[in-house]
Amino acid sequence: MTSKRKEKPTPVKKVPTKATKKTSANNKAVTLREDPTPYRFNTTAVIPKEQGTNPDALRFIDLFCGIGGFRIAFEKIGGKCVFSSDYDKFSQQTYEANFGELPHGDIHTVTVADIPAHDVLCGGFPCQPFSIAGVSKKNSLGRLHGFDDAKQGNLFFSIAAIIDFHRPAAFVLENVKNLKGHDKGKTFEVIYRTLTEELGYTVYTKIIDAKSVVPQHRERIFLVGFREWRDFEFPKFPEEGPKLGSILEPKPEPKYTLTDHLWTYLQNYAAKHKAAGNGFGFGLVTGLDTTRTLSARYHKDGSEILIAQKGKNPRRLTPRECARLMGYPETYKLVVSDTQAYRQFGNSVVVPVVEKLAKAVKTALKRPAGEAADLVLRDQNQPIKIVTDLPHKPVKYPQKLNKRKVSSK
Repeated sequence: MTSKRKEKPTPVKKVPTKATKKTSANNKAVTLREDPTPYRFNTTAVIPKEQGTNPDALRFIDLFCGIGGFRIAFEKIGGKCVFSSDYDKFSQQTYEANFGELPHGDIHTVTVADIPAHDVLCGGFPCQPFSIAGVSKKNSLGRLHGFDDAKQGNLFFSIAAIIDFHRPAAFVLENVKNLKGHDKGKTFEVIYRTLTEELGYTVYTKIIDAKSVVPQHRERIFLVGFREWRDFEFPKFPEEGPKLGSILEPKPEPKYTLTDHLWTYLQNYAAKHKAAGNGFGFGLVTGLDTTRTLSARYHKDGSEILIAQKGKNPRRLTPRECARLMGYPETYKLVVSDTQAYRQFGNSVVVPVVEKLAKAVKTALKRPAGEAADLVLRDQNQPIKIVTDLPHKPVKYPQKLNKRKVSSK
């Protein structure tokens, strides 16, 4: 039996970074770039937040951290969070209650040089300027979206400035599926070219549907980048995932059942749009189903995910059920109002998806840079064989690199 080795993407080799002087955008103080010291992996120990001093831990920063979905995932694989940031005060409250630290505020107010050295940069930068719902809403209000959204659309360049300064070994970024098609693909092209041509990283991208690990149809695009070329494959996910019944509470409080007025309104609204040939309407599900995507607007009427109830009006998910729908552990503390909790979980990453990605990134970083993964050949009648002696062709790197830099201002 034969097996062909997969074609590798054209690598871009970054010249080793030396300590260089940088001028802070905020205080103009001259500082030295802090390169991360070589790290080793402890594959058995998970670092408790109160004992986070293990030098072998994979250090990561949690940008636009929300309520800590990235942090939970990376801590599960032995990572140590060294910096977090989010501008929303209610998300900061939830984050502090669960991790014992208050995230820094608006990333624009943080001097790039003051962010600690790290091995992996994590960030689910705000998606509303690129989401289908966000674009539609802004268009209807005559507002700008995408990179033209001055408040949220340019936050990607804050990430680029941090990567440019600190040169982490890897990064994991997350956004809505529509990012790839926004503005006829121009938005994604700017992001991809910035990460690859400007910053010199090898970037892998994939749209992942979380329905294989949680009972929710939720497609998000992930961008995984490496400073040096590394052989990386996105993790495989199960074909069948759990169903909604696995996360539902047996006796939810009556307040989550829709009032007669709201239920009548939603039915009439759906009927009107159906008659007009539109696809708008509520999503009514049972415990045997997979839900639509939970959104940050769920607190308004809960229309995208309504749970059918025998003999009475349907109900919303409870905040705890939303936490489960996003893969958060039962020990996760809910300390804000229902309205804020719905917003927070609607904006979050799905924890089990990120955990699988974190494991794959860690595996790639454990291999020497430039080395391909061992090829596994399977034969139904033979045990698994690891092939390690296949010939390797030398990689030719470009002699000159693009020297343009992304401003940290």
